[in-house]
This record gives sequence, structure tokens and C-alpha cells, in this order.
Amino acid sequence: MVRVKSRYLLCEINVSDRSSLLFLDDRAIAAAVKEAVARIHGDYGAAMCSIRFCVKYLNTQTGMVFLRFPKRSYKLLWSALPFITSIKTRYQKIPCFLNCLHVGGTIRTCQKFLIRYNTRQLHRMLPSCKNEEEKKQIRKAILSCSIIQGAFEDEPENDDDDEEEA
Repeated sequence: MVRVKSRYLLCEINVSDRSSLLFLDDRAIAAAVKEAVARIHGDYGAAMCSIRFCVKYLNTQTGMVFLRFPKRSYKLLWSALPFITSIKTRYQKIPCFLNCLHVGGTIRTCQKFLIRYNTRQLHRMLPSCKNEEEKKQIRKAILSCSIIQGAFEDEPENDDDDEEEA
């Protein structure tokens, strides 16, 4: 039995209006990628994109998306991503571009990279805070990125709530 190998691309969808991210769905993103590949690489690219390509995960709040491609053709398909200038949904045409952040062999490696990336972004935001309350919220978000620290922080609060209800 042969193992089927895939590559996962972690991409960030950049739009001018963050509220338009809520209109996106995985089918619209898949159609935009397939259209761009067919436009750039012709029939060969379209055929390669039709084999085992899918959108595995889409977060409409943050604009992060996981794309799965076959290992043998991911470079061909990856090269077409910069040519996506808009995504057509049922409601409207959203001008955007895809920024590829990471290429991984598994979803797990992409998830680990995403956690490190978000932590770095939060650390960059910390010096630009205007007051102490914003700094406190960002520090809490940084600590919640870590599984161990986040679990220890949440447990005492949940225990206190249970004791008060009883």
C-alpha cells in the first residue's frame, strides 16, 4: 500500500475591509484558486488542480486558510496564488490577495507554525498599546497561545465558579 503525500499551504487572505471576510466560504476560495491556476498554467494546471485539491480550513474572522495540494504538483499550483486578485462569492466580488505564510507536509506542522506566527504578531502589537488595559489584554492573548499556560490559567477560574454555584 502506498501512502498518498500532500502539501498544505497556510495562507492569509488580505482584504481592505475586514468585514468582507465574513462573506467568504471554502467553495469560493477553491473556485478562485482553480480559476487562477487554469488562467496561468492552462489545461495542464487545471487538471492538476482537480486532483485532490481542497480547502481544509477557513477562518473568516482572521482570514487564515489551509489549502491541500498533491505533493507532486504543489509548486505549480502555489505559483498561481499571487495572481488571485479577487474572490467571487454569492453576495459580491471581494478584492483581495493571498499571502502564503507556510508550506507544510501535515496540517499539524501548519497549526504549530500558525501558533508561533500569532504569538510573534501579538508581541509586535504590545509596544504600540496606548494604555495598560490594552497591554493586559494582549498579554492574556499571548499566554492563551501556549497550551500549558492557558490550561493552568483557566482551571482556577472554572473551579471558583463551580464552588460559588454549589
